[in-house]
Amino acid sequence: MPHSTLTFIFAIERGRPAPLTEHRTKAAIPFAGKYRVIDFTLANCLHSGLRQILVPTQYKSHSLHKHLRDAWSLFNAELGEFITAVPPQMRDEAGWYRGVLDALRQNRYLIERSSAQQVLLLDGGLVYRMDYAELLGYHRECGASITCAARTAEQTGSEAAVALNCDDADRVLELTQPAETSGPYSAPIGAYVIDRDLLLAELDALVAVEARSAPEDCVQSPPGAGADLAMHLLPALLDRHPVHAYRFGGERGRVTRDRYWTDLDSTDAYFDANMALLQADPPLDLYQPDWNILTYQGQYPPARTVPGTGSGNEGIFVNSMLAAGTVIRGGGVSHSVLFPLVEVEDGTIVDEAILFEGVRVGEGAQIRRCICDKDVVIGPGQRIGFDLAADKARFHVSRGGVVVVPKGCRV
Repeated sequence: MPHSTLTFIFAIERGRPAPLTEHRTKAAIPFAGKYRVIDFTLANCLHSGLRQILVPTQYKSHSLHKHLRDAWSLFNAELGEFITAVPPQMRDEAGWYRGVLDALRQNRYLIERSSAQQVLLLDGGLVYRMDYAELLGYHRECGASITCAARTAEQTGSEAAVALNCDDADRVLELTQPAETSGPYSAPIGAYVIDRDLLLAELDALVAVEARSAPEDCVQSPPGAGADLAMHLLPALLDRHPVHAYRFGGERGRVTRDRYWTDLDSTDAYFDANMALLQADPPLDLYQPDWNILTYQGQYPPARTVPGTGSGNEGIFVNSMLAAGTVIRGGGVSHSVLFPLVEVEDGTIVDEAILFEGVRVGEGAQIRRCICDKDVVIGPGQRIGFDLAADKARFHVSRGGVVVVPKGCRV
């Protein structure tokens, strides 16, 4: 199976949450204390035996390219294995990717020279665990030309862009709007299998449909792969080719049945997804021993707590994630997620916060319901998250009252 499937993981859009994608594409956003969002899709591919992976990139992609180099240079080129970033190549015109299908069109030559029988199309900006080997097996078993992995409405924290109307055999009959669907419905999760020859035969026509409906600013921020493919790939082929839905979170596959899926489509959704990992029984299983999530980890010293130099108080942390290199010097951290190399000084209180790599919180500072992007420095005695009116004058504040301090900011 590794060489019978060519995989595309799309990371071309800015995406949301907007404050965290100011300096990076959505797929490169840090998540869960040590990972990047794209690590979850790549780990799914690794454990599913997929070894030929192309990653179309575009929007502020340097951080993502660096992460792919540092964390995912593990396949053997001599065996025909690769994970390769593919920015726009300008092979036939001076144009950027104007959507997911246009990205496929511009890289048509990579599909044509592949010996794969089917192409797996994935959105790199989502967090979930899935055995794609079972998705591919189901695609062959049911004789589908296209298979769309689908979740129920209860498996997502946000409203789906489209709903799938299926028959009893899970063949997709039509696409509708969720608001027009009475009762439970299924929705795409951003994972599609399509026969290679069919994709090549239909690609030009599909791109033309996508181009007519693309927003004017799609060069800077084209739609996400999940919604884009559902709206532009499926409707055009439903009447002429068998399209099936594969039930995400079913009994097939080798991952534990957490049935977790999120698209991190807002600051609050991102914050809540991280906080949910601190529950006694978190909805996303990061600890399945045979389904580990790979990422880049710097050679940092262990995290530790030490007494404050002035007060002598012990550094403490309660129900929190602490990554390597983090030091709590007499401060208190509770219900928070701390990435590598975070420093929390004497008398500081950090509660319900997400601190990215290299954040420093000065003596006596207090922060709560706050996301601090990379290399933020918060001065001694500062208070964030207590007076939202004051916070809005300095930072982005979400609808749910989560304060986002931008990358490199000195407060």
